[in-house]
Amino acid sequence: MAMTLRLTDEETAALRLRGELEGRSMQEVARSAVREYTDRHSRDDLIDRVMNTELPRFADALERLAQ
Repeated sequence: MAMTLRLTDEETAALRLRGELEGRSMQEVARSAVREYTDRHSRDDLIDRVMNTELPRFADALERLAQ
């Protein structure tokens, strides 16, 4: 799916520089950044969900183990 991404001049310059340094296109660098961001936040959301739902179920047992 095509998408238009509007960047500031500074963001464009940084993206262009990063691409040049890595020998990749600006598009490749941007797509990689989006994948890294979504992967990281997906993991964080999963951990938060598990901690909020599963941890309370075992709170008594964990408390007893801590003593």
